[in-house]
Order: sequence, then C-alpha cells, then structure tokens
Amino acid sequence: MFFKNAQVYRLPAGYDMTAERLIELLAPQAFRPATSAELTTSGWIAPTKDGALVHTVNKQLLIALQTEKKLLPASVVTQVAKAKAEEMEEQQGFPVGRKAMKELKERVADELLPRAFSIITAVRTWIDPVNGWLVVDAASPSKADDVVKMLLKAVDRMPLESLRVQRSPVAVMTGWLDADEAPAGFTIDQDTELRATGESRAAVRYVKHSLDPDDIRRHIAAGKQCTRLAMTWNDKISLVLTESLAIKSIKPLDVIREGESAARDDIERFDSDMMLMTAEMGLLLADLVGELGGEAKA
Repeated sequence: MFFKNAQVYRLPAGYDMTAERLIELLAPQAFRPATSAELTTSGWIAPTKDGALVHTVNKQLLIALQTEKKLLPASVVTQVAKAKAEEMEEQQGFPVGRKAMKELKERVADELLPRAFSIITAVRTWIDPVNGWLVVDAASPSKADDVVKMLLKAVDRMPLESLRVQRSPVAVMTGWLDADEAPAGFTIDQDTELRATGESRAAVRYVKHSLDPDDIRRHIAAGKQCTRLAMTWNDKISLVLTESLAIKSIKPLDVIREGESAARDDIERFDSDMMLMTAEMGLLLADLVGELGGEAKA
C-alpha cells in the first residue's frame, strides 16, 4: 500500500487528534454520488474495506477523499448547440445572436449532464500526529490542495503548514550532481532534469541513462540547475525529488518487500503494510529534510 507520490505538509509534533475524533469531523462530508444536475462532487470514503472513514494503525491515521467528475467535453456541447442553432435559424429566419448562443450552450450542457460518463478517483492521505507529518498521495500540488481544503473545512483551525526547508532543493540537488556524490544514506539514480534559469528555459532530461559527471558539470557551468533527481534511500525506497519538494515515483525495493506481511486476511496484511510504510517514510522524510538544511522556522 505504499504511496506513489508525496505532497508533504507539517503538523505540530504530538498533534492531538484521534481516529475517533477525526471520524466525527469527517462524517458530515462523507462522499455521496453526484446528482444528475451536478458536474462534480467530493467527499470522504473509507480507505480500507473495514468501512471506517479513518483507518488507524500504531497511532498513524489514513483517510481518503473520493471525487466524482462527469465528462462533458466542450466540443460535444458546441456541436449539439450548433445543430440546435441551425434549426432555430430556419424557424425564425435569422441567425442566433451571441448572447442567445451562450444561453443555448448552457441549456444544452444541462440537458446532456445526466447522460455524461463519470470518472471516480480517490486520493489517500496519511496523518502522523506523533511526528507531525501529513502526506497526500497526489502527483500534482493542485490535487493535494483539493484534499487539504476539504480537510480544513472539516477540521476547524487545524495547524497545518506546507513543509519549508532551509536550503533550496534546486541548489542542493545541483550541488550533489556537481560533486558527483549523494549525501549519506542516498544514492543518485539514472533519471534527472536540468533546466536553465534564463528566458530560454532550455532543459536536458536523462531517463534511465547513466549520468556522466563531466557532461552534467558542463550543463551546470552553462547555467542549468537540477529540478528533478531520482535517488534511492538506504537501498530501501527509490524516489524522485522535485524542485517544489514534492516526492514522486516512490517505490519500495526488494529489501522492503521481503518484510511485507504474510498475514491471514486482507485487513491484517493492510495494517502490517501500513505500519511498514509509515515507519520507513517517516525516517526517509526526516533524512531528506536534514539534508536540505532542516526545517525553515517562521
């Protein structure tokens, strides 16, 4: 059940939140299917098969936000509205005006909405009240922001902040590549991106390609800086660190998988995997923040 991505936020260590209290707060925002007149709807669902809105293991909390979005392409609305406008023109003897066409498109969209296909997605969030981490399994900051906004609506005055560090991830990653040396506990892998800071925004990407130190240094000397870097932490987890402190392409390696549970049922296995993930990810985040100079203080 390892997260594939991590948008990382901070809570005070020892944050006073229990599963029981969080369930109570999330319940009014539980997911309900979109009605025929709604284009999208979001709400909390059970992250596991046990049915509770919050799953807890060893004081670690797991929640999930589900979103239903109906697909109604603008091109389809325009096509149908255009056909209706042509019929109206024949009946009334003059073209449909701009304002009338806009209103016609709105009516067409309302008519088509009940027949639109739905896409349902769920985004999981891990809350560590003990050590003060909140991690959203989302590839983009915008999806993480959607989760955080819903959570802040449910939990009034939640002391949540974005993770901020003392040193720029871009500068630090560029330094690692320039020195051809990763910090203790990390190794540099074969994926990276270097991007120029000038108007050209020229970029060089290495994908599953060995990083020749001399080539990398030439790009750095030309003004490019590292904006994405693939690394492995303690031979346990591979990841890609980005310039915005997002962690992507998280993958547990064999040494982690060897410790995966052979529990008797799905819930026991899930609990064991969740305990393993939260423990290892907590250590990874602490090491990563440390290599970036520690947390920036307000």
